[in-house]
Amino acid sequence: MKVSTVMKCSGNKWCSLYINVNGTVILNENVRGIEICVMTISSSQTQCESVRFSGHKSKKLDGHKVDVQFNCFEVGIAQQVYVTMKTLPNYCYVELEKYHNVEDCDNKDIENNILSCLAGKLDYMVNEEKKSITIHVSDITEGFDYNVRLCLKRFICKDIGAHALIKADNAIRSVTLHYPEILPCLCIEGWSAIPDSRRVRLCPFKNDADSVWNSITYDSVTQTLAWQPLCPVNATVSLCWMIDQNDTCVNFPSSLRTMNDKVLYVQVDPHPRLCAKITTYMDSQVRCPFTNGQFPGWNVNITAVDTLVEIRITSKINASFTVRVCNSTGMTSCNLFALVPVGASSYATLNISSDICGPNLCIQASRSDVTYSVPVNICNIPCKPKEHLPGEASSLETFLLSSVLLILVAMFGFVGCILLSVNYRKQRQEKCYIKSKVNHISLGVASSLEQRLPIMFAQMEDK
Repeated sequence: MKVSTVMKCSGNKWCSLYINVNGTVILNENVRGIEICVMTISSSQTQCESVRFSGHKSKKLDGHKVDVQFNCFEVGIAQQVYVTMKTLPNYCYVELEKYHNVEDCDNKDIENNILSCLAGKLDYMVNEEKKSITIHVSDITEGFDYNVRLCLKRFICKDIGAHALIKADNAIRSVTLHYPEILPCLCIEGWSAIPDSRRVRLCPFKNDADSVWNSITYDSVTQTLAWQPLCPVNATVSLCWMIDQNDTCVNFPSSLRTMNDKVLYVQVDPHPRLCAKITTYMDSQVRCPFTNGQFPGWNVNITAVDTLVEIRITSKINASFTVRVCNSTGMTSCNLFALVPVGASSYATLNISSDICGPNLCIQASRSDVTYSVPVNICNIPCKPKEHLPGEASSLETFLLSSVLLILVAMFGFVGCILLSVNYRKQRQEKCYIKSKVNHISLGVASSLEQRLPIMFAQMEDK
């Protein structure tokens, strides 16, 4: 058995498609005929035809080959059919079978001669400010109306409500349709008003893939994060939290999902640093849905009070928190410190020793009543200066007082020494002056004595 597609025409471009079946049968006296059936797979519609032989002819042609042809099974463009051929009567349920794919409008003969393949030509102009597309239609089948619409291309092109019908007698073959948003799967479809007509499709924004990621939603009541892209995409999704160093996003454990139609994450805390990492075969993108909105949930602060460090957790919702003490060089190795419940619009405080401080220690807080909560780390915990004991303070004061007294004594001694030195020099100068004066006086007396002594000696000699 051989199966092929044939085309029968009754005029220019008025043609139809049929299945042609050619079979060969070796006759014997028990075979009274053959039956050929064609079933359309898409609709399960079956067409059967049979050819019967008379008993006289069967005996006369016993052992001879007989060729059988039938080509009146009408089919549509691009249909898949299932063809069977069996003898009458059918012995042991033996039959020949074959699948056949009818050619589509890509075949040149079919494209030029089947009305439903004459889809026309579309040209368009986009006005992003008005969110509209003006479409001009040409090369369409004369005498038939023409449909134009906007749709979202998924498994089929889903209608979004923008549709126009161009009448066959309308000289103006342009329409303007409005779209809600730019999407890569937003397409223009056009087709003639002929049953099973071929459709021509153009997608103006097919290279604008960023808008696919904007369909992330969050339900604050159920705390559910959902992503259902309006356009089909093969991707994997995981939740992560953004850290300050190098814009790295750390994955939450067990959050990897494969995108089918919709991805859901339940019990999600809407923190600004909570993000979704979306990976396709082309690239990987990180989207943080809570970045632009004000974070309504909770906050943690640390202050030094006396000899303690106070941790204060403030929350606008009823929540439970886990507090851990971590080393900044390895934030994955943390020790549980406390579990803290906090009421709505309230706060809770924890006190830890001021010894837990310094640049290498961090306090980590996160919600424990949800599955996905971004950990908040506060590092460089301030250390309070150590206070001295009373005995230590007294000794210090004594030491400082003694030092001051010694410095004062030394200063007074130095000043006194300078004063004594000046006074001594002044006294020596005065002594030198007196001695000089005495010397002068002594010399004068001695001179007068010398003058008087000879006289005295002379008088004594006279005596």
